[in-house]
Amino acid sequence: MHALPNWRSLLYVPATRESFVAKAHTRGADAIILDLEDAVAPAEKPAARAALAKAVPSVRQGGADVCVRINRPLRMAVQDIDAAVAAGADVLVLTKLMGPEHVRLLEELTAESEAAHGVAVGHTRFIGLVETAAALSAMQAIAGASPRMVALGAGGEDLATDLGMEPTPDALFVPKMLAVLAARAAGVLPLGFIGTVAGLSDPEGYRAMLRRSRALGFACASCVHPSQVSVVNEEYGARPEDVARAQRMVEAFATALAQGLGAVSFEGQMIDEPVVERARRLLARARQ
Repeated sequence: MHALPNWRSLLYVPATRESFVAKAHTRGADAIILDLEDAVAPAEKPAARAALAKAVPSVRQGGADVCVRINRPLRMAVQDIDAAVAAGADVLVLTKLMGPEHVRLLEELTAESEAAHGVAVGHTRFIGLVETAAALSAMQAIAGASPRMVALGAGGEDLATDLGMEPTPDALFVPKMLAVLAARAAGVLPLGFIGTVAGLSDPEGYRAMLRRSRALGFACASCVHPSQVSVVNEEYGARPEDVARAQRMVEAFATALAQGLGAVSFEGQMIDEPVVERARRLLARARQ
């Protein structure tokens, strides 16, 4: 399995919007998702595919990982994968996954494209999106279906539509949390938050929702507008005050262990191994 990326924010950019593509590398996102799917009209799909050859190196200029979101219909998916691999994309965003066999089929197609274009087989990583009611029960199998998989998310709008619900945080809580559980069990990143990609009209509510989502275990989140990137980076990143406290905690626990203690009071909180392990992970994330 690939080492997991240290993503906080992944910014969607329609592959056909040249002005958006030209500025994408300046937005501060950890990854850029060049979209061939929902943000591109059906008649523009071939043009979006063709645009990847220039768009991929353009958005990589600032050091971000480059992802390409592909279409679900297999005939389009085959063409999308080949164009993305040929352009040098790092990651494919697999939409509306049906189950682990679907992932393995797309994996086979990806390997064939890598071989055809002189890319090391296995180089291209996957983000899996579960966006249908039928696939919810297969989430963990999807997350573990391929060593290429590095992140898993449950869709918002598409999934709510399929479930016959409004895309509110309450309605999406269970499927979103199932994605967190499945991703963590498979050792990949839980992508997303409790809610949908909205948030432009209520920045404070958006920030509060992200903070709650991070506490629930989400590791990274997609953004549909550049203004969301800095907020996601702040809320899903390691804040300096949290890093400082984690360092003090680790040091205090090491002192306690040296004294033969497995639990100790630290700044008004009882801490033991699981609590300190979370602090160690936060420090590791901050170092990355």
